[in-house]
Amino acid sequence: MTNTVRLTMAQALTRYLTRQMTVIDGRMVPLFGGVWAIFGHGNVAGIGEALYQVREELPTYRAHNEQAMAHAAIAYAKTNFRQRMMAATSSIGPGAVNMVTAAALAHVNRLPVLLLPGDVFANRVPDPVLQQVEDFGDGTVSVNDCFRPVSRYFDRIMRPEQIIPALARAMQVLTDPAECGPVTLSLCQDVQAEAYDYPESFFAERVWTPRRPRPDRDELATAAEVLKSAKKPLIVAGGGVLYSGASAELDRFVEATGIPVCETQGGKSALTDEHGLNMAAVGVTGTAAANRLAEEADVVLAVGTRLQDFTTGSWSLFKNSGKTIIGLNVQPFDAGKHRALPLVADAREGLVELGAAVAGYKAPASWTENAKAGKVEWRKAAAKVTAATNVALPSDAQVIGAVQRTLGSEVIVLHAAGGLPGEMHKLWQAGSPGSYHSEYGFSCMGYEIAGGLGAKMARPDREVVIMIGDGSYLMLNSEIATSVMLGLKLTIVLLDNRGYGCINRLQMATGGANFNNLLRDSRHEVLPDIDFVAHAKSLGANAEKASSIADFEAALGRARKSDRTTVVLIDTDPLISTGEGGHWWDVAVPEVSVRAEVNAARMGYEEKLKLQRVGD
Repeated sequence: MTNTVRLTMAQALTRYLTRQMTVIDGRMVPLFGGVWAIFGHGNVAGIGEALYQVREELPTYRAHNEQAMAHAAIAYAKTNFRQRMMAATSSIGPGAVNMVTAAALAHVNRLPVLLLPGDVFANRVPDPVLQQVEDFGDGTVSVNDCFRPVSRYFDRIMRPEQIIPALARAMQVLTDPAECGPVTLSLCQDVQAEAYDYPESFFAERVWTPRRPRPDRDELATAAEVLKSAKKPLIVAGGGVLYSGASAELDRFVEATGIPVCETQGGKSALTDEHGLNMAAVGVTGTAAANRLAEEADVVLAVGTRLQDFTTGSWSLFKNSGKTIIGLNVQPFDAGKHRALPLVADAREGLVELGAAVAGYKAPASWTENAKAGKVEWRKAAAKVTAATNVALPSDAQVIGAVQRTLGSEVIVLHAAGGLPGEMHKLWQAGSPGSYHSEYGFSCMGYEIAGGLGAKMARPDREVVIMIGDGSYLMLNSEIATSVMLGLKLTIVLLDNRGYGCINRLQMATGGANFNNLLRDSRHEVLPDIDFVAHAKSLGANAEKASSIADFEAALGRARKSDRTTVVLIDTDPLISTGEGGHWWDVAVPEVSVRAEVNAARMGYEEKLKLQRVGD
């Protein structure tokens, strides 16, 4: 006879989560680092009560915004290289829908997060309840159906026993390196409180470790043959290198073959910036050293990357018509992109076996030395644009240089949207794997502070530095208060260019008038004069404004010594971006316009379109 224990569905769910484990560096630790929760009707009575019972084993953290708490959970998983994760629970209605943006972010970035939104009554007796959306033609619809397209797995729990197969499937998705992404279990509020006799075996401890598929022999042989014939090979390292823990294997592969490496936003820090064959950033936000090699490469080994448009220059960067791409990726969908030769495997295992298969191969010395020389020249260019000056409004690049000089390369630096990702990708010099944290898959404004909080929870021993513009700061800053409440110190570098400077520059580049991006160009009666220092202090943080780069560096030094979250503000120029490096990006320009500037931009746009590799 099967032994059972009578629990509510919510109690069974939380108990199950406490039993999921993983092994990191030989030490067994809980797979879930905790649960973020904002309670309301729909989750306070059910899962709220259940979380209270396991609060010591599975900590519950209170946030101020549902989107932000899910961002923090996602950043926690990213900083842990997907080896650990968190859950987030909300009330029904707006609380649930607030997490949809975060679900999309996790989906795009292939990051695990367990979302547990409250839902309407399964029995439908009290319908329509407060905050319930009614579909006139479908009685099964709730707002939580919004999660379906942005979840790797979605389930609505309408009977208490359904949580058993639902959690089994959820864990398979959350821990699978190929399928990894957000899981949404939509929890009907009456069912959360319903009891069921659950088998005790359901709560047996389970250890989840990363699956490491090895390459198919035929795919490996084909890839090796192509790579050994390469005269101008190039490696593109993506986030999969970091998630696989393959940095050391990549280093060995590069040292053995002499093949230069460039990095995507997600893959930056896979090798240290000091590595002589690390050309750093590639693509639209890339370095001159990387992009000139990409234009000539005859074989491109793409490791753990989605090959999105910023990496490929909207598919106009890799100009060699005879090139071959080898897609080393754990996900077949990514491995075959752009007619690549697929090499479906874990990045670490794939590099090990590919290295053995091409043993003795060396890239031509002229190609390798050319790459190294380009790296030296790029470092000179980068040093020039990041150098300190006494200008009234410094550039983003000069602020980045000041942060690098003052805080060093071993901090975890985090950013997400606006002009900073382009400048950071080119100019930041990462010192160790994972020290560069970029959310540029979804490029979600508002991720930064919440993401920094999640990163700090994952690495409490590291300094976490958040680079953020005034636009993103104003969108979502509430978790400053959460960081203070939890005693998790962050350093927030706030660059105030008084608007959306990045998109203003893009608007100008496509012939548009300065319109609705900078505050001065938006409809207004009075221009805002926001006291960011006072605002940050009101949330419990330390804060100060710097009047120059020298003043800014001194303020950063004080922030480093502080044990409390500190915001350091500096005004910046909204019109300056680094001209060195970079590549064209496809942003459609209107075919006709009354503005001569737009028509001129369209002519240039049509010329660039001719460079795209249509069908590749």
